[in-house]
Amino acid sequence: MPEDFVFGSATSAYQIEGAAALDGKGESIWDRFTRKPGAIADGSNGDMACDHYHLYPRDIALMKEMGLSAYRFSLSWPRLLPEGSGRVNAAGADFYHRLIDALLKAGIEPFLTLYHWDLPQRLQDKGGWYNRDTAMRFADYAAEAAQLFGDRVKKWTTLNEPWTFCWWGHATGEDAPGLKDGVKGGVISSHHALLAHGLAVPLIRSEARGAEVGITLDVNVTEPATDRAEDIEAARRFDGAQNRWYLDAIFRGAYPEDMLDLYNPRLLPDIRPGDLAAISAPIDFLGINNYRRSVIRAGAELAPLSYERVSPEGSDYSALGWEIWPQAIEDILVHVHETYRPARIYVTENGMATAPEVPDARGRIEDVERVSYYVGYLEKVASAARRGVPVKGYFAWTLMDNFEWALGYTAPFGLVHVDFKTQERRLKWSGEVYGRIAREAVER
Repeated sequence: MPEDFVFGSATSAYQIEGAAALDGKGESIWDRFTRKPGAIADGSNGDMACDHYHLYPRDIALMKEMGLSAYRFSLSWPRLLPEGSGRVNAAGADFYHRLIDALLKAGIEPFLTLYHWDLPQRLQDKGGWYNRDTAMRFADYAAEAAQLFGDRVKKWTTLNEPWTFCWWGHATGEDAPGLKDGVKGGVISSHHALLAHGLAVPLIRSEARGAEVGITLDVNVTEPATDRAEDIEAARRFDGAQNRWYLDAIFRGAYPEDMLDLYNPRLLPDIRPGDLAAISAPIDFLGINNYRRSVIRAGAELAPLSYERVSPEGSDYSALGWEIWPQAIEDILVHVHETYRPARIYVTENGMATAPEVPDARGRIEDVERVSYYVGYLEKVASAARRGVPVKGYFAWTLMDNFEWALGYTAPFGLVHVDFKTQERRLKWSGEVYGRIAREAVER
């Protein structure tokens, strides 16, 4: 890896913090969504999760033990601004002050994400990401956060995975707020989310001197399942929806013409003059989350995208049925670098879910498959760096087992095992190996 490469881990507020109704925190859309019967695989919620709100010193100690140099975490918007805007919750701000100070004391750089999916329910009640005003409220929130924490935090991410929270939350209903409005829901919410990002970028810079600002996208290489014309066209449409819609808007100031034609006026949002100029405000880095490649053929899902995802034969798969294909991360890093030329790239999430794990007789978790996964993917990140990609860091998803959204506690990704009955933490073999890689990189 390059000499200035950082090794870190990533989490998000709702998935680990717990303390869902303590110290003035407001309700989020995930607090509400988890109460919906059948919404979560195991009927669970994030009310307690990993109790990171109280146990963060223990979690920072684990990061330090592994030798990690950076930590990517998100603020809970409703913990800081319970109404979504206006009054700052002092207790919420104090928690993040303590967390940031403790990270810096441990020699771990904070990478702060403003939005990792927990929209204040008060804003959802006003339309959420369907309401253009939510973009304005996000900009206000970003400015407030930068004013509070910008003296110590220098790496800022506006949004995490707008494709996922917009489409899974508004097109398919799998995630909060659970709306099933098809392509129209995905496209409208995406435009307002991108507008929120663009409006926030200059405000963060104005409030946090020396800040570097970026956005994290879940992008992956899209391949047609066959050489048939209908599969090639379906792959092109899927790539346009998940990848190019966001990348083109951010780096080129325009949505892809083929997608505008496909969506036509019936499915498009109100795109106003100046919106794309705001969305394409220059950024300092791009975060890329990658878990798999997309092999696509023509199908019936989400018309007029009309695609179907294919699981290639002969591949290995995680517990979620996601293909383990390390070449995918090198391919997407190279493609984004060559096509869009971001100044810097961070792999902001990459990791593997397993079935629920239990310690063996020695009290250890020998997660061999996850160790192999990380070694394989890190080799491909290093290969991309050798090919000239300005990749500056890698954040393992995730630091510790947590509430994995609609999957509840059924799909652990952690480097650290969490006993959710006792809140005991236990470093897995994957955490030991990842820590060794991180320490040896620094020593070299």
